[in-house]
Amino acid sequence: MKLALIGDPVEHSASPQLQRSFLEDADIDGSYVAIRVARGEAVAAIQRLRSEDYAGCNVTFPLKDESLAACDQLTDEARRVHAVNTIFFGRDAIGTTTDGIGARMAVESLLDEPVALKRIGVLGYGATARAILAELHDNDAYTFIWGRDAGRVEAACRAYEASAWPQGNPPEIVISTLPPNAALPSSLINQLQRADFVLDANYGPRATLAHALHREVVAGDAMLAAQARASFDFWLAHLDQWRRSESG
Repeated sequence: MKLALIGDPVEHSASPQLQRSFLEDADIDGSYVAIRVARGEAVAAIQRLRSEDYAGCNVTFPLKDESLAACDQLTDEARRVHAVNTIFFGRDAIGTTTDGIGARMAVESLLDEPVALKRIGVLGYGATARAILAELHDNDAYTFIWGRDAGRVEAACRAYEASAWPQGNPPEIVISTLPPNAALPSSLINQLQRADFVLDANYGPRATLAHALHREVVAGDAMLAAQARASFDFWLAHLDQWRRSESG
């Protein structure tokens, strides 16, 4: 079972180690490699993986949006967020996103309670942020969005029934999907310093938000592990279904 991760950068990624451990635990003879693919080259890269008999791939920044065009089918989750981070290659290429599930599971595990009725702020409006917003909406959280582009914030608010970032009463829980070393206005930094809980979707040396805020911030390791497991389960379920259809 050949699997891959595509994106740029990928050298830092912990996904290969996680997915190889899932393969080993499932007693599956397989491989998982990280391949650097530049922006604009996702479709060609995915077509190449399919021609080389890969069973599927993960997609990371900055390719999650453009990889939609390489998919023959999309799950409801992928259609809703207009992005994929996981693709299965069978008769058709089926795309989904597990970023939202990963973030919700990480937050619930760390809080030891459901996200329902929690006030949760999301920094950013890209593919990862949209997946998180959709998942939080489906699990009855109250969500708020911060971003520099007012038009994109407004569009995301409409799509996921969220609210723009409040100035007077900021959310107690915050999930940042911003890139490492993103510049933040001082007013937002002050609010984030007072939040009960802050999760940075980045991990390892790319998790720079704690330094910027001068406070404890949970890095995205737990989020990555949860979404990686969801991706692996997605591949296995569709592989089993595809094999049954081929044999029948």
